Amino acid sequence: MRLCVALIVAAPLLTAATPQWGVWEKAFPGREPAAALTAPARLHGPDGATREVDAFWDGPRRWVLRFSPDRPGGWRYDFQGRRGAFDVAPSKAPGALRLSRDRRYLEHAGGAPFFWLADTAWNGALQATDQEWVRYLADRKAKGFTAVQFVMTQWRAFPEAGAYSPGPPLAVSPEFFRRLDRRFAALSAAELVALPVLLWAVGGKNSIDPGVALPNEQAIELARYMVARYGAYPVIWILAGDGDYRGERAERWKTIGRAVFPPGRARRLVTLHPGGMQWPWPAFEDEPWLDIITYQSGHGNNEKSRAWNTVELAKLAAALRLPRPVINAEPNYETHLDYHDRKPIGDYQVRRAAYWSLLAHAPAGVTYGAHGIWFWSRRAEVPTAHERTGVALPWWESLDLPGARQMKVLRDLFASIEWWRLRPDRSLVAADPDDPAYLQYIAAARGESGEGARHKCGGWGRSFFLLQCS
Repeated sequence: MRLCVALIVAAPLLTAATPQWGVWEKAFPGREPAAALTAPARLHGPDGATREVDAFWDGPRRWVLRFSPDRPGGWRYDFQGRRGAFDVAPSKAPGALRLSRDRRYLEHAGGAPFFWLADTAWNGALQATDQEWVRYLADRKAKGFTAVQFVMTQWRAFPEAGAYSPGPPLAVSPEFFRRLDRRFAALSAAELVALPVLLWAVGGKNSIDPGVALPNEQAIELARYMVARYGAYPVIWILAGDGDYRGERAERWKTIGRAVFPPGRARRLVTLHPGGMQWPWPAFEDEPWLDIITYQSGHGNNEKSRAWNTVELAKLAAALRLPRPVINAEPNYETHLDYHDRKPIGDYQVRRAAYWSLLAHAPAGVTYGAHGIWFWSRRAEVPTAHERTGVALPWWESLDLPGARQMKVLRDLFASIEWWRLRPDRSLVAADPDDPAYLQYIAAARGESGEGARHKCGGWGRSFFLLQCS
């Protein structure tokens, strides 16, 4: 009888390479944070360059490092003396967002222009279930949206969110942020860019908004934590939301911006979201961390609002010393009460504000908002701390409002032309002796060559807009 012995050697498990522009993640054991909630790490790429990012604390004895590699090949990491390597596979993804060469619009790393067509879901990532969020993103993707704006922590419209407690010391809830991890991953899977507000900033000394309630040191620490946790995803940071950054207040936000986005660090694009009909940007033009100019034309439609959104806005944008993309991040919200006549804003006003916002300056994109979606209403209700906005429909009833459907028309129209070459040109507007005042509220633009087809956008009675493109 012959005895046969087989020696079985276990082969090492093969780990799939992270795709270029994807999210690489590595967890490390570690102590509770004694001071900061983040810790510096270094990534060494196949091109020989070093990228500096932060790891973040993720609960008891656990630190996590996330990174989006911009080169295929072999990478090495170094975090608190722990070293290792990982491989990155080539990808056909368009790549991270950056400023165009002329700094007037956004483009992918591969050079393809990116049209910012954002939806507003301020409470969406905070309130939605996993299933609701996936349903919402699928609808917005089908309607041509390219990005979603949302808030990251407790704020006046959702004070019980529970992302952090101010202390001192500042403490974050890893359980809360693990839930948000799934929101970012779902956005990435839907090929939508995240536009998260790090520090909402409305109100006085009794405000719960972190951009007001937290001292500089804690505001910086909280913002850096979120940047470390989500900076590997396709994201454009909104440092602060709905605040007044003019005059002496600008110094606080310069200080915070410089600390959260220091020179030399790997980072995504950054903007601020100002209050309605405010233009704080002259004070920020030399800030190296500020990449995008956004503004809020707001929810009014009286003579002053119309003039600001067309004539005044064109002058303000033209006066910028350093070119940057200029984007209306909060025009009229559909079904929100108008500030002035107290009637619900309809799709006509939504379309008008959107086209004005795109043609009053070099177009880079625009944001849409629906009253029931921004608050994530679950019944017909008035949003918390927003009594004058009116009753909001449930979020699922607001998905298919007429104005939202028209955003697909807007996206398709601009996709049919080289929209990034358009520049305002009021000479396209002929004289109208019967109604001279009306002329100042027509926005018009042409391409660099000054030739091409003329498009009438909408056919909304006497309120129309002209596009002339190369």
